[in-house]
Amino acid sequence: MIGLLGKKVGMTQIFDEKGNCLPVTVLEMGECRAVQVKTKEKDGYDAVQLGFAEITKKHKKKAPKPLMGHCKKADLKPMKYLKEFRVDDIAPYNPGKKLTVEIFEDGEQVKISGTSKGRGFAGVFKRYGFGGQSATRGSHEMFRHGGSIGNATEPARVIKGRKMPGHMGNNKVTLVNQRIYKVVKDKNLLLIVGGIPGPNGGLVEVVKSDRNGKGKN
Repeated sequence: MIGLLGKKVGMTQIFDEKGNCLPVTVLEMGECRAVQVKTKEKDGYDAVQLGFAEITKKHKKKAPKPLMGHCKKADLKPMKYLKEFRVDDIAPYNPGKKLTVEIFEDGEQVKISGTSKGRGFAGVFKRYGFGGQSATRGSHEMFRHGGSIGNATEPARVIKGRKMPGHMGNNKVTLVNQRIYKVVKDKNLLLIVGGIPGPNGGLVEVVKSDRNGKGKN
């Protein structure tokens, strides 16, 4: 399914027709440009490669030359982000074509991907919500520890997947069946009901859902 690349602007709240207060995330999507169109005859599958965020003149000298040549084939300036979307019909797309939020509709369900905020090295309290040990008489320096991680003679090792301190966040997170409350076409904005992973200004990917119907919640 075709989609768009954009950035997260932030969150706000709006009131619907029934007077309910809804938290919404504002996404600025595109405009995106079709950098390359792949076909079954040449590449083995049908897909459209979209580019987002032109590299400014100030940073153009840092752009890789292969990227500049790749975008030049479509008469485009080098793009900072490239993403490929597989489609069933490539007829509507050609290199250089502009795609905006007009491909989406109010109330439509979409799939959204973003990179979660990086939290660095975190303990089990913050990473997994452990409850800790009692802080009563007899406890010593173990209030925020994870406790024992080992086993008895059998299997005599630490089981894989044990919840322990480590790197937290900075992972790709995908949310499905997110409802578009409103499409603001003149400003290329999408208002999504609920929260979206990632910081303000972070890259997000919105893809049309293959599920039938529109979201109710």
